[in-house]
Amino acid sequence: MSLAKEIVAVRLTPRGGRDAVDGWALDGDGRPYLKVRVSSPPVDGAANAALLVFLAKTLKIPRSAVRLVAGETARVKRLELDGVTGANLEEAFGPRP
Repeated sequence: MSLAKEIVAVRLTPRGGRDAVDGWALDGDGRPYLKVRVSSPPVDGAANAALLVFLAKTLKIPRSAVRLVAGETARVKRLELDGVTGANLEEAFGPRP
């Protein structure tokens, strides 16, 4: 069992037409976040659930290793990823800015 853990900020766009990563960006304070779109609507947590499943599949980790820790109803969310390193994130989504 890996003890690696990453906290990642994600800007989620629900009803984005498809499930996809649009790359990294910086917020107003210069902190990196990952831009992700899902086809699910922001109703009853459907978009959040789709986000967690999509990231788990993309990173090849169990769905249980992806947790929403902040921003359940906000556009920018904080996710905790178990068993993931910065190198894994870079491999899957490109280098952080």
